Amino acid sequence: MPGDSPVNFSLLHRTCKLVVLLCLLHISVTVVFYVRSLDIRFAFVQNQQSHNDVSQTNQGRSQAPTPRPEPNGTQSQEPTEEEKELEACPETSPLLVGPLRVEFKSPVTLEQIKKENPHVRPGGRFRPKDCKALQKVAIIIPFRKRDEHLKYWLYYLHPILQRQQLDYGVYVINQDGDATFNRAKLLNVGYMEALKEYDYDCFVFSDVDLVPMDDRNTYKCFSQPRHLSVSMDKFGFRLPYNQYFGGVSSLSKEQFVKINGFPNNYWGWGGEDDDIYRRLVAKGMSISRPSGDVGKCRMIRHSRDEQNEPNPQRFTQIAHTRETMFKDGLNSLTYEVLHVDKLDLFTKITVVVGNPETGPKL
Repeated sequence: MPGDSPVNFSLLHRTCKLVVLLCLLHISVTVVFYVRSLDIRFAFVQNQQSHNDVSQTNQGRSQAPTPRPEPNGTQSQEPTEEEKELEACPETSPLLVGPLRVEFKSPVTLEQIKKENPHVRPGGRFRPKDCKALQKVAIIIPFRKRDEHLKYWLYYLHPILQRQQLDYGVYVINQDGDATFNRAKLLNVGYMEALKEYDYDCFVFSDVDLVPMDDRNTYKCFSQPRHLSVSMDKFGFRLPYNQYFGGVSSLSKEQFVKINGFPNNYWGWGGEDDDIYRRLVAKGMSISRPSGDVGKCRMIRHSRDEQNEPNPQRFTQIAHTRETMFKDGLNSLTYEVLHVDKLDLFTKITVVVGNPETGPKL
């Protein structure tokens, strides 16, 4: 009917509008759910990836070697300096300062020395933290009843050796009892005992009363046996004679074995250093030395020790070095270790080495 036409059109228009609105609402809801499902799937994938990364990390950790305990018994979560791959130390340390003032007027204590050398580990061990030392050096000191001298030695030498960037250990070989002193035999003992602890490739043999006056005088080994105490104040800072090899010297492991070590049969003062020189010459080696200025040393003044009187047999023994060197040395060494003390600044090894009456007659 004509009268109903506007009404019907209006109703149809509203119906269409409602349908369009419902469609828009449906589309909106569909889009929201679709986006939401994408978020959920993305979160799930991300979570799975994270989980896999953690699993792989844990698996890698379980396969890695267990870190070594720190000295205090705890385990480090980060690799220690010792475990890191370090570059080799330079041939000449950049830490050296040159000439030093050395004097023995003021007393020093072990506590003071320890406080001033916090990086020295028990047993007198040290290795540089920033580079890998070129040599592993055992410093052997023959000893008996020289505690005050030892303090001065430790006071001056520990800072010097650290500046020289050495991987080193200090071994004080203490002769037990009151029998005649035997310096060379104690040095042989020190060589043997040090190798039981570490794979040293260089050995410095030092009297306890000699201190270098220049840290450029490096306590290490060279292509030839090295005489380190070149210019002692005792001799007016001059070399007493060209063949002199006493005081402080260094030999590589190979050089030391080549001469069968040092003689065991020199009881009392003197002769063993000349015997050692003759051994070196007999095996085709020569002595190297730093310059007279760099090789200056100061000696702690003292009276001669009891039971260390001049050896009356020394000149006869030296004359026969070539015949005796292959049967008197490392291959004939006998001794007894009484105890080993790992102290803060050095390792003290107390030994029985016998006496002239019980020693072999060569």
